[in-house]
Amino acid sequence: MRRTSPQAPEDGQGSGDPPGDLRSVLVTSVLNLEPLDEDLFRGRHYWIPTSQRLFGGQIVGQALVAAAKSVSEDVHVHSLHCYFVRAGDPKVPVLYQVERTRTGTSFSVRSVKAVQHGKPIFICQASFQQAQPSPVQHQCSMPTVPPPEELLDHEALIAQYLRDPNLHEKYRVGLNRIAAREVPIEIKMVNPPTLNNLQNREPNQMFWVRARGHIGEGDIKIHCCVAAYISDYAFLGTALLPHHYQHKVRFMASLDHSMWFHAPFRADHWMLYECKSPWAGGSRALVHGQLWRRDGVLAVSCSQEGVIRVKPQVSESKL
Repeated sequence: MRRTSPQAPEDGQGSGDPPGDLRSVLVTSVLNLEPLDEDLFRGRHYWIPTSQRLFGGQIVGQALVAAAKSVSEDVHVHSLHCYFVRAGDPKVPVLYQVERTRTGTSFSVRSVKAVQHGKPIFICQASFQQAQPSPVQHQCSMPTVPPPEELLDHEALIAQYLRDPNLHEKYRVGLNRIAAREVPIEIKMVNPPTLNNLQNREPNQMFWVRARGHIGEGDIKIHCCVAAYISDYAFLGTALLPHHYQHKVRFMASLDHSMWFHAPFRADHWMLYECKSPWAGGSRALVHGQLWRRDGVLAVSCSQEGVIRVKPQVSESKL
């Protein structure tokens, strides 16, 4: 535990901006909502998971964009709490309806409902706060891990697995499918598993993550919205890591999602995502996550519960 102050991210954090002037597709497309009326917006889709359900992080990020458009520039989100109530349909856009629940001197609350086919698929409450310095400050310590420059990116790691001549064909097909996804974030796993040690994994994982492309300093609000998108990626899957060998997933989906924003950060700079699952049972699992800046500052905390239904895995070696 150490005392901290929520200073702005250092310029050198993340070893500089990504090369080139390409804007992040998360800003130009995914989180770029179309205004239809006051406090009413339409969002479209960029990446659809193989489940053919809308990606939960997209809905959380777009809902936070809609909420942020209804508050003044001098307040910033400090927490949000969401429920996924119906599966999202990837064939139609999502409407986001914002209710200005309360606008106070220090705190303001916005409620957001995401609607498809006339029914809510998601509800969210986000709380915004004016900056209020305080001498009461502390945080736990960031894990010691290799920097992202020393790790393989997701694509290179999959290519390394695929080069193994003993890899079973069905896993080769699955890895090729993963490699073909156009996901708008970059990932570098810390201590990635080898094909020989997949059986003895704990329900925790860490990876460096950042948005693809350039976002820039800009408004901290957009970085929070991008972090909301990122926070749901591979999050619930943390709970499955000890169980892959015994069970095959029949259905998995997020039930709720909460986030707390602690310090300024840039979502297009590398951040360490530390994910842990303390419990699973009753066809549900709980996961906690922390997003760390490279300089050791805790930027965001997350929690999620999801439903996981499985069937017995047919015993077959991956090699």
